[in-house]
Amino acid sequence: MGFFSDMFNRTGRVVRGQANQGVSALEDATFEATVNQTVADMKTELNNVVRASAMAMSNYNQLDAEYQKYVSQSAEWKARAGQALDANNEDLARKALARKAESDKQVASMETAVQAARAASDKLKQQVTDLKHRIDDGERTATTLVARKNAAMAQQKVSEALAGVGKADNAFATLAGFEKSVSKEEATAKAFDELASASAGTDAGLEQEFAQLQGHTVDAELEAMKRERALPQVEIQKELPPAPGH
Repeated sequence: MGFFSDMFNRTGRVVRGQANQGVSALEDATFEATVNQTVADMKTELNNVVRASAMAMSNYNQLDAEYQKYVSQSAEWKARAGQALDANNEDLARKALARKAESDKQVASMETAVQAARAASDKLKQQVTDLKHRIDDGERTATTLVARKNAAMAQQKVSEALAGVGKADNAFATLAGFEKSVSKEEATAKAFDELASASAGTDAGLEQEFAQLQGHTVDAELEAMKRERALPQVEIQKELPPAPGH
């Protein structure tokens, strides 16, 4: 069981390693698209927050409008009460002040809710503003990250090519192999040329030696002929008869 357990563990590591390598390659290939999608998701979330904030702010605006209506009514009834007093009509002034009291009661009952709604609305507006700034920063960061990623990948490929540790079909390695092969063929051709030159030199020496031998033979034959031609002349002179009168 130990053998099979170890084998399955090793196989699992290989499979996980290949899967991780595949995921890394996929991330590299889709890096820019993934970053851009992340920014798009952030903008979508911002839109959702803006809509929710707009609804909350709309509720505050309606509540505040109602509140301001009662504030205005209170001020109006107060002014009417003053007009009635100026006209020496206390009864009318009293009625105006009673209506003012009703408005003041509405103002008092709504004031706490309006203040809370105003605080929530101001907070939402600030949060939306901050979120927009963060998304703007994120978008700029995304653009920078894509540029840095592309630059890093390009630099890595250049470095691998210069170091000769890139892919198996690295062009520089191929050229280096071609150069080595050509150099070997050139060295072989030079060796054969040297051998041929040495052989030709030997043949030339032999020919020269034979030429010298032939030269000596001609000279010897010439001397022999000269001796042969000289001897008969001497013998002929010995055999001639004496001249008449002697």
